[in-house]
Amino acid sequence: MMVLLGPSDSAQAKDKSNVTGANSNAQRPNILFLFSDDHAIKSISAYGGPLADVAPTPSIDQLARQGAVFLNSFCANSICGPSRATILTGKHSHKNGFMRNTGKGLDQTQWTVAKELHANGYNTAVIGKWHLKTTPVGFDHWEIFPGQGSYYNPVFVQKDGSQKRFEGYATDLTTDKAISWLDSRDDSKPFFLMCQHKAPHRTFAPALRHLDAFNDVQIPEPETLFDDYANRSSTLARN
Repeated sequence: MMVLLGPSDSAQAKDKSNVTGANSNAQRPNILFLFSDDHAIKSISAYGGPLADVAPTPSIDQLARQGAVFLNSFCANSICGPSRATILTGKHSHKNGFMRNTGKGLDQTQWTVAKELHANGYNTAVIGKWHLKTTPVGFDHWEIFPGQGSYYNPVFVQKDGSQKRFEGYATDLTTDKAISWLDSRDDSKPFFLMCQHKAPHRTFAPALRHLDAFNDVQIPEPETLFDDYANRSSTLARN
């Protein structure tokens, strides 16, 4: 799931020239990009579905009510790293060169939205899951998980290349780090922040405080839960 927020006075902008670095910051939107990993549409109650009543998502639903909900949108590549690469580059996987999680990392000599915004005066940051093998380019600040990262007491790779382990849950830490960066950033510039969560990617490990959240809840089973995958692809059979 992706949520794009642009809180500012940008709605009053009169023309496209307002996005260049020479114009007033008040006319350029701050951009907060929230990313949750492998978040099925049926598990987001803003879209309805079988889980809406038993496992609601009120905060996401509030964002939906106050914004726009896309009902006919498509993922350019449903694999983790390649999906992220399409978002950054605006290109399909066969064009940006990152088609699968294995192999070489993303070629960051090509255009990315982060580099474009940075070149136009934005303060840029990415925090959380990156999963593109190469280090981030076009960001003033970054703290990312190595590879998939861990749900509990995860390591964050720092911009200086060092790795630091933090006590806590990945979602909480990613959120706290994003807020901390927002509080300490150069507020003379507009910002572009990619806050990219690991959850709810398998192994579906919740925060410890939520371990018992659904003990007494009957979760409806999907019709395909017990399908026989013997004659399907190895990827489907494995997952």
